[in-house]
Amino acid sequence: MPTWPPPIALPETFARAVAGLRSAAPRSEIVLEEVGAPQRLAPYSFALSAAVLRDGDEVATGRLILLHDPAGHEAWQGTLRLVTYVTAELEADLAADPLLPGVGWTWLTDALDAQDAGHRAIGGTVTQTMSTRFGDLAGPPTAGDVEIRASWTPVDDDLAPHLLAWCAMLASTAGLPPPGVTALPERRPAGAA
Repeated sequence: MPTWPPPIALPETFARAVAGLRSAAPRSEIVLEEVGAPQRLAPYSFALSAAVLRDGDEVATGRLILLHDPAGHEAWQGTLRLVTYVTAELEADLAADPLLPGVGWTWLTDALDAQDAGHRAIGGTVTQTMSTRFGDLAGPPTAGDVEIRASWTPVDDDLAPHLLAWCAMLASTAGLPPPGVTALPERRPAGAA
């Protein structure tokens, strides 16, 4: 693995890209925090973590990493690369749905398209898992998780649309209703206490 000397000044492209990530305001249920970024993947990096809250409970988490190599990367098809990891717990029937991976992938691609976040060289995986607890860990019924890992190259260094798209994907993964839509309360059957 290559090691790079500590940078003295940030390249303009990277500085603009970071400023774009910092400038976009997510919806209120998504809490962003700047965190340490991996140092060995590219000469310059920046990272955000996210927690998605619904009724005060954390229902999804994610990390978005910006990598910049002024020399560029053939596989990236550019000098900037965004890398993400998102995970959320799902109801068991949703987690077992064979269509979930395809739907999960469209949460990302549709969000990028909706925000006009131009990109290329996109790739990733969607993983669904089911867990049943036994013995001393016995507890809640079978639970499921979805995990989305992806990376893509933005076509320019204005990354505000990419952050908004990433937040939209987080919201979809967490099952939040679209902005401006209020979820109806669950109805109790007649005679239920």
